[in-house]
Amino acid sequence: MLGMWSLLLLWGLVTPCQGLLEKVGTLARIDKDELGKAIQNSLVGGPILQNVLGTVTSVNQGLLGSGGLLGGGGLLSYGGVFGVVEELSGLKIEELTLPKVSLKLLPGFGVQLSLHTKVGLHGSGPLGSLLQLAAEVNVSSRVALGVSSRGTPILVLKRCSTLLGHISLLSGLLPAPLFGVVEQTLFKVLPGLLCPMVDSVLGVVNELLGTALSLVPFGALGSVEFTLATLPLISNQYIELDINPIVKSVAGDVIDFPKPPKPIKVPPKEDHTSQVVVPLYLFSTVFGLLQTNGALDIDITRELVPSNVPLTTTDLAALVPEALGKLPPGQQLLLSMRVKEAPSVTLQNGKATISIPANIHVLSYPPKGTPEALFELNVVLTLNAQLAPSVTKLHLSLSLERLSVKLASSFAHAFDASRLEEWLSDVVRVAYVPKLNVDLDVGIPLPKVLNVNFANAALEIIENAVVLTVAS
Repeated sequence: MLGMWSLLLLWGLVTPCQGLLEKVGTLARIDKDELGKAIQNSLVGGPILQNVLGTVTSVNQGLLGSGGLLGGGGLLSYGGVFGVVEELSGLKIEELTLPKVSLKLLPGFGVQLSLHTKVGLHGSGPLGSLLQLAAEVNVSSRVALGVSSRGTPILVLKRCSTLLGHISLLSGLLPAPLFGVVEQTLFKVLPGLLCPMVDSVLGVVNELLGTALSLVPFGALGSVEFTLATLPLISNQYIELDINPIVKSVAGDVIDFPKPPKPIKVPPKEDHTSQVVVPLYLFSTVFGLLQTNGALDIDITRELVPSNVPLTTTDLAALVPEALGKLPPGQQLLLSMRVKEAPSVTLQNGKATISIPANIHVLSYPPKGTPEALFELNVVLTLNAQLAPSVTKLHLSLSLERLSVKLASSFAHAFDASRLEEWLSDVVRVAYVPKLNVDLDVGIPLPKVLNVNFANAALEIIENAVVLTVAS
């Protein structure tokens, strides 16, 4: 016998915006299917149903009988018209079928949730016969959305009532007067048994909602704290969370890098999918932190490059002989690269590009002696970023697309620095780009909403954002 619990989750009084993310936060659009899965999993994977059964079977050794609600000393037995109830013994709820979850989102209002279940009661009937009953129950609850002390969304049960449906006698004999007693007893008892179960389900879902808004480690760079920027919004297919990522340094200082001047135009979400929109701001913040921490700087010596990549004054003389002056050939070179400005990140037209401006001081590096400055270059590295999502992060892997170079100063003679571009590109590819990829292994944290797994999500790069979409 199937019953139904209907919960009204009051999420918000407005519907999602028409495809524009006005701020620079992380946008999460969670399909109603994922909310249904979270509720279903809370019933399957946890002790909620078993706790209900334990509660029922421990109440005075049953609902009816010598120690029950209607038995000897019970509510209605002593001297009442229901004295015949003592012919029953130990009637208990022994089975509670796993509810089937279905829900409907109500735009601008809330969520109507239905849980279909079967309640089975076992006990001893008149003359000691085995008694088995099954009952339908409709439980209606209203749940309001509040905000916890941590600033996370929290669902609070406000009202819960039950409507007892049809009761079936599966086995045994039960006279009509006793059948009415059973019906009245269940009507009185079931709200106190099933409404706490609804509260327990909400508690599990609240824990999952709370994990989305938490402090996430950001490797050696610091941490990201996800907070709710606005009240949750709701459409007929998904719940939308506007999440504000607050980046903090290791010391706990809030990092505030420039934000895009225009809102992000978010593509529409298809039914039965969930989305996370990662803004350009987080990409810029990652590279900004790497720059301020000095992680983008490097001293390139012979030990960092393979033997087939030239890094001596002899090799340099073949490209720009005027830059060496009277320096003897065969000496090792030291390339001291310093990034004094935050890199710029571009997300558009399906491509992610990082531009790193840097100064490179080129020095001769004799085995025994002091390095001697030769010249200084202003370079701009343009790198392509390959993006790949995992369960908790968006990973980046860089490759050099091109390098432009200009001469900043020379201790010998001026020369055309463009002749060094191919050589410098080879050096950067083998010595600098691998270092960047190691530093970027920290990835960009993703908010964890209702345990939605974005590891296999489809990835789309739009203007000023990356959109991850996964089927429910």
